[in-house]
Amino acid sequence: MSQPIESVPALFTPFKIGDIAIRNRVVMAPLTRNRATRGNDAPNPLNVEYYSQRAGAGLIISEGTQVSQQGQGYVWTPGMYSQQQIAGWKAVTDAVHAKGGKIVAQLWHVGRVSHVSLQPGNLPPVSPSPIPAKTKTYIESGFADVSTPRELGIDEIPAVIGEFVAAAENAKAAGFDGVELHGAHGYLIDQFLRDDSNKRTDTYGGSIENRVRFALEVVEAVSKVFSKGRVGIRISPVSPANDARDSDPQALFEHLASRLSQAGIAFIHVVEGATREARDFLPFDYDALRKAFKGAYIANNGFDRELAIETIEAGRADAIAFGRLFIANPDLVERLERDAPLNTPIVETFYGGDAKGYTDYPALAEKAA
Repeated sequence: MSQPIESVPALFTPFKIGDIAIRNRVVMAPLTRNRATRGNDAPNPLNVEYYSQRAGAGLIISEGTQVSQQGQGYVWTPGMYSQQQIAGWKAVTDAVHAKGGKIVAQLWHVGRVSHVSLQPGNLPPVSPSPIPAKTKTYIESGFADVSTPRELGIDEIPAVIGEFVAAAENAKAAGFDGVELHGAHGYLIDQFLRDDSNKRTDTYGGSIENRVRFALEVVEAVSKVFSKGRVGIRISPVSPANDARDSDPQALFEHLASRLSQAGIAFIHVVEGATREARDFLPFDYDALRKAFKGAYIANNGFDRELAIETIEAGRADAIAFGRLFIANPDLVERLERDAPLNTPIVETFYGGDAKGYTDYPALAEKAA
């Protein structure tokens, strides 16, 4: 008598995120590693190797990629605004596609989370309101307090949206399968969303409807470059990263999710809880976001194999994004499928440096050999 065939967990089965067909539901989260080429912030052969090693993910979301020099908040992070950067990214996407992978670019403007040494002409960074964030950034000399920002004039906002559009056009030229807007962790889009960092009295401040305006305008503008089925956004409703706070995150993000659903984009990528902290950091009803947004829901933060499989099976998410586990395990999907042991990330090599702690983590086959 034949043995019953064990069913494959849905986590490891194909899915479609908008117009992007993926071979499994394991997503590589965006991971800042500060290893772009010094001097031009372009991806280089080491970055190509790193992403190529991880092409087994159903979908790779690139590390945060600044849309302009003004949008940069950390040293040696890659950009998407020069020909050298486009060429560097083209080598990355070609390598990922050669292995059957899919990759979207995370478009990033840090707003106030920057330092004058990283800004054009050493000018102050920009923000919805001139309120400094209680956080640090990473510059050539190491970690430093962020600089006090200046308030973006209402007449300047269209140009900033234009930088996102230009970056999306460059991402398309570089061969990306789509884009994710970085609307999380206290960066510019998130700064507009939250009433702690946005004290404006014009049409971009005050009510929730006004505070979501900038995010929705960026979404609409970028969706004229990539089809809406290839556009997503990352949000982090309760994570206090980079001093991101709001008096009523549930109301804010349910409204945003509903409006994003109306906009018809492919996915929302939700950091559940606080980054590197508990998933229940603050009370929040993520199921309400899931119901409010009709596209794909990618869940992120603190997932292990068991919780990821359970979350997909229960229908609470369509895909699961892993961050630190992908840093240390280039073949993470295979390891999760086989329930194999995982490499331990080396925290000291997360930011900056060379191949050590970047491309030298062994795959299962190498470990066995």
